[in-house]
Amino acid sequence: MNLSPNKKIAGVLAPIFALRREGDLGIGDLAGLREFIDWLAEAGFHLVQLLPINETGPDNSPYNAISATAIEPTTLDLSPQALEDLNRDDFASVAANVDLEKLRRGPVKYRRVKKLKHELMEKAFGKFCASAGRDRRGQFEKFCAEESAWLGNYTFFRALMEENQGTEQWDRWQTKHRAPQIARAWLDRQSLEKRENFERRRQFFCYVQWIAHKQWREIKSYAESRGVALMGDIPFGVSYYSGDVWAHPDQFTLDWSGGAPPEIYFKDDEFTQKWGQNWGIPLYRWDVMRANNFDWWRQRVRGVRQIFHLFRIDHILGFYRIYSFPWRPRLNREFLPLDWNQMLERTGGRAPRFAPRDDSNPQNCEANRREGEEYLRMVLGEAGAERVVGEDLGTVPDYVRPHLLSLGIAGFKIPQWEIQNGKVIPGSQYQRLSVATYATHDHKPVRKLWEEALEPPSSDSDQARDNINKIADFAGFQRQSEQVYFERDFYPVIMEGLFKCESWIAIVMITDLLARNYRFNVPGTAVSTNWARRMQRSVSQLRSSRKEQRRMKLIRELLEKAGRL
Repeated sequence: MNLSPNKKIAGVLAPIFALRREGDLGIGDLAGLREFIDWLAEAGFHLVQLLPINETGPDNSPYNAISATAIEPTTLDLSPQALEDLNRDDFASVAANVDLEKLRRGPVKYRRVKKLKHELMEKAFGKFCASAGRDRRGQFEKFCAEESAWLGNYTFFRALMEENQGTEQWDRWQTKHRAPQIARAWLDRQSLEKRENFERRRQFFCYVQWIAHKQWREIKSYAESRGVALMGDIPFGVSYYSGDVWAHPDQFTLDWSGGAPPEIYFKDDEFTQKWGQNWGIPLYRWDVMRANNFDWWRQRVRGVRQIFHLFRIDHILGFYRIYSFPWRPRLNREFLPLDWNQMLERTGGRAPRFAPRDDSNPQNCEANRREGEEYLRMVLGEAGAERVVGEDLGTVPDYVRPHLLSLGIAGFKIPQWEIQNGKVIPGSQYQRLSVATYATHDHKPVRKLWEEALEPPSSDSDQARDNINKIADFAGFQRQSEQVYFERDFYPVIMEGLFKCESWIAIVMITDLLARNYRFNVPGTAVSTNWARRMQRSVSQLRSSRKEQRRMKLIRELLEKAGRL
């Protein structure tokens, strides 16, 4: 696809789990994404931005995946017409044990959804082993050979999880499983029957990933046929409890946890306000990775390239330096009430800091910039023709954004945060190589800010009013009457303001597109609604709604007026 910044386009950010379709299994999947692509293409959008699709752990966060490469199985379309190895009878026999109507209502019920989809994949794998022809077996074996660089360690890790009650917490596994060399020696000592059963489990997980890669590559081709690009997402970090860390512990620093310093925009969590965000991701040992030609990072990029037309790097600031905590997130509650000196006493003198160094002097800034350039040039080299976008939000050093531009990496523009000399920067002054949006998955939708701005004075409502006023300034909104309504008066103006800015890509979060107020994630918290909120209506219901038809007609007119069709 031609994704030159010379041609301005617009897109929609939608977590795949949030999409609804008739007959889904309680979570958004690739069949729902296909319907979504059709709907957006008709409205004039040319891009769908997704969150990471890597396999998640028990917190269900796509930014804390248990594999940097393996695809999350719940994203798959497991209907009989989509999965060759699953017939209608087998599907019905598994689904009969589930109240599908209840499963589909409300947020994603991950435990039940994962169990259901796992059982369906087990059925399909059993049939594949029993009756697959030579051609399909050959395709499967070819996939396993081509992806062996990561697939071998991943499937070994997943099979060991089953040996340890399904937990990914490898440091709590049986001692004989906690390190790759020890685990392989343990397996070699087992009986022939045990080794064969273990290998069959590894083959099952290979099969799941084979199906996943097939379906995702097919959706990429389908999106192309509709003139829609798919934007993927690479989190800067990977979970401490991932197969990657288990298999390559020498490439990670495990006694520090990466995160972000305190920011004024995230006030939902007391710990985040005081200490910052402790994500729990291990730090990279860049010296070891460099000695290995950054093979692990190159594999991540290759995996994303196969499925997406361009990709965003979450927290690209981490390539320059990353804020780090000398304790794991599970201890956050214990550190919350401590003052600075008490914290130092508890940690033996180690304090939260930027690693490898802060930006307190020009020498440090230059060292961070130089090392960041080395790592990012490696990513760009592996990306090839696929374009790279960098999420450069938060506490951003002065040198980062000019440097990203020099590398050809598009950064983000959040209009209400783009301030110069106390004034909102007009969209006409945005660099073309940028991505403009009012909100990411971590932020409150504009409708939510609007509602909070109408509440009695408080720190939250004051901040919301300030953001709404800045968005109004950016969009050129002028009050026409005493009574102002969000959808009738404010919504059309802010959409037009976003679309007509100079940024290469203008992205609207799905909640902003539909003027909804719910959030997909509240940073720094572990509330049950994080990563579980779904759209209230299916894509087909949105398409048939008179109100949404009028909305999408307006959107198409605004896109055409702004030159983004």
